[in-house]
Amino acid sequence: MDRQPTLDGERWLIRPLEASDWDALFDVAADPLIWKVHPAHDRWQEPVFRVFFEDALEKGGALAIVDKATGAIVGSSRFQDHDPANGGSVDIGWTFLSRSVWGKGVNAAIKRMMLVHAFRHVERVIFRVGESNIISRKAMEKIGGIQTDQVDVSMMAGVPQRHVVYEITREHFSAGPLA
Repeated sequence: MDRQPTLDGERWLIRPLEASDWDALFDVAADPLIWKVHPAHDRWQEPVFRVFFEDALEKGGALAIVDKATGAIVGSSRFQDHDPANGGSVDIGWTFLSRSVWGKGVNAAIKRMMLVHAFRHVERVIFRVGESNIISRKAMEKIGGIQTDQVDVSMMAGVPQRHVVYEITREHFSAGPLA
């Protein structure tokens, strides 16, 4: 599975994130309100975001989300932890978007593009969402994510944070709200 595809949608271009995207992406990420309900609520700070950005480049699968009308980067997402065994799975996440595009269906549109790509290669897509991030959890359910019994704990902003795990299967996706 190509975890850094170029996906060309009606309004949005998803393309591999590059080191040269730092300034444009940090301009988006530097808004503290983006991270207010996120478990990594300090990610708007340059040193914290730099670690996040470098991790994204190092692990591969990192994507820039570009508004085709303006050419501006409006956010980022990732394909990570691709496991080709047993029909295959991949994680989609680490997504954040500029507040200028909130409430305009961008999250659903880019997730749909990413899901279409993923389901050419895997049977299951996994999403990890901060347990207390109600906005992201509602968005996950809106695009057809089914919460599993799995909970992950990871350190964010110096505190252990619980993440609930959602999944969408190829079968569910083909019959789901984004199909």
